[in-house]
Amino acid sequence: MSAHLRGVKPQAKTSKDALTKAPPVPEYFSTYAAAEWKRIMPRLIKDRVLTKADLAGVEHYCMMIGVVREIETNRAMNAANIDAKLFGVQNRAAQTARQLAAEYGLSPVSRARIGCDFDESSDDDNPLAV
Repeated sequence: MSAHLRGVKPQAKTSKDALTKAPPVPEYFSTYAAAEWKRIMPRLIKDRVLTKADLAGVEHYCMMIGVVREIETNRAMNAANIDAKLFGVQNRAAQTARQLAAEYGLSPVSRARIGCDFDESSDDDNPLAV
């Protein structure tokens, strides 16, 4: 492996400055973005990965999910037809949302990196544990 760590993400950790209460939903959010905010905030607060400095990134994630869902709803209402330009917007919004989700532990791999699914009180032997 080379001396520089290009492509290697540092180990994510819980934060000592983590928020303990979810902030209110931003007023400018669409209905879809607000629903995503309400869905993910309990998890982010519980996992202690979210600080005030992270709120802009989480807002962007929710907005991108809102764009994806709004375009999909409009497509479904228009006999499943979609404008090619809207498909491009939806695709880029979904890609951005996936990238931001990984930053905040909203995917299985990123949760494993943070270590938030580990239960220390479990006495069960995990046959897949190394």
